[in-house]
Amino acid sequence: MKATFDIVSNLCSQKVTNAYSTSFSLATKMLAPSIRQDIYNIYGFVRFADEIVDSFHDYDKAVLFARFEQSLEDALTDKIHLNPILNAFQHTVHKYNIQKSSIDAFMKSMRMDLT
Repeated sequence: MKATFDIVSNLCSQKVTNAYSTSFSLATKMLAPSIRQDIYNIYGFVRFADEIVDSFHDYDKAVLFARFEQSLEDALTDKIHLNPILNAFQHTVHKYNIQKSSIDAFMKSMRMDLT
């Protein structure tokens, strides 16, 4: 059943990409089908992190970001997460052996935008 959850997670990442960026989602269609889903998975993750920083002004963004960051750590360690965006992203991270230092640098830049 994990395979079904992974499919749903991937579909969520694709939906996020399509909903947030018409131009990016159209450009993604020009990429090879073999990498397209992984681009959706990365975009979904990046978009949600950015959304916390840029949009959730009526909420404690620092707390939300800290929770998202901890969930990211859990997803990367456990190789699964109930947040479908993080589940899809961790799959791509492990598939391509994306360096944790690159992810940490991105998260640091997002955290700096909180203030």
